[in-house]
Amino acid sequence: MPKKKSATLFEDSLAELEQLVSLLEQGDISLEESLKSFERGVGLTRSCQKALQEAEQKVQILLEKNGTQTLEPFTDE
Repeated sequence: MPKKKSATLFEDSLAELEQLVSLLEQGDISLEESLKSFERGVGLTRSCQKALQEAEQKVQILLEKNGTQTLEPFTDE
């Protein structure tokens, strides 16, 4: 079940980041609020990047067989 929790956290972080970007683009908040939102956005961005990097590493490990990389066709089953 941790996989689903991890994916949910990523999706939630991405959604919050999108909301922050929208809020900052509107320009209706104070400078102090803008800075706090920007700081939060940087943290969310780093979190999302880390999650994507970990997923990429997992895919890389799954593709390796006998010390060599083997690409296999994707089947949507």
